[in-house]
Amino acid sequence: MDDLPEPANLRFLRRMVTVLTTVMIFGVVIVIGLLVTRLGRDTPVLPSEIALPDGATATAFTQAADWYAVVTDDNRILIFDRMTGALRQTVDIK
Repeated sequence: MDDLPEPANLRFLRRMVTVLTTVMIFGVVIVIGLLVTRLGRDTPVLPSEIALPDGATATAFTQAADWYAVVTDDNRILIFDRMTGALRQTVDIK
């Protein structure tokens, strides 16, 4: 049987699949590397207790990189500094 020349479309398709596979492998390696480096970071530890002013009771809590906030039952949001634990801001909810 004679070896027929490979059609140009088939050659192009094979190259495109190889390039796509290579790009996908590199992409997965990069995503895994980013997850490992980002999730391995140490974050500041929150205090075991948060002193709320005026005997307010916490109803919700949220946190960010450098602050955390407590929503109280008297319609206030208390924003604390994450490093020092000092009250940064009080927001009254109307």
